[in-house]
Amino acid sequence: MERWLALELASTIRHDGDGGVADDLATVQETTQWIHEQRDLLAGHIPALPAGELTADESLRLGIIELRQAVRALFARVVSPAPPSPADAHRLMPADQAMARLNTAAAREPVAPQLDWPAEGAPAARLLSAESDPHVRLVAALARAAIDFLSGPQCAELRSCTAPRCVRYFVKSHGRQEWCKPSCGNRARAARHYSRQRAAADGGSAAS
Repeated sequence: MERWLALELASTIRHDGDGGVADDLATVQETTQWIHEQRDLLAGHIPALPAGELTADESLRLGIIELRQAVRALFARVVSPAPPSPADAHRLMPADQAMARLNTAAAREPVAPQLDWPAEGAPAARLLSAESDPHVRLVAALARAAIDFLSGPQCAELRSCTAPRCVRYFVKSHGRQEWCKPSCGNRARAARHYSRQRAAADGGSAAS
């Protein structure tokens, strides 16, 4: 299954398995771990920055969280008029403010495309950065990844999972997909079955 960096960022808010919501960026240590876990995806967006060796601090953690807030607000706009993720439906940032935050973050790293053409091989493009601060480069790369996602064809298939307690967004991979993963589908079907049974029982009680 294809992975998108913007979707991975949005998914750092997730169901904790006990009916609540967990935040994978809750601490500096957890933020560092998340960055390391995304190193392969980040490699495509941050030229010559070893994300697997980067260590977060509180300023970087908050910067990533602010960007996540903007991304999730724009994801909510994409899936509208369907309901957004219940994790932050009650406190979504206005879409124009979210776009401004995203564009500002992306612009913090000036980059220029460079042609790379080895003697034996095909020509390829790479980005040359004028920014030396790896934390600035990381946030800018996350913002660019979000812009690429939101302006790409996969954006049309973005959905908010409607399974009980789930707070994830996902990209629909086939026409009949309703939930982000099979376990959510099982939980949703069980909830529907219970609801039908309860309605039938209530109806029987009313008739008697």
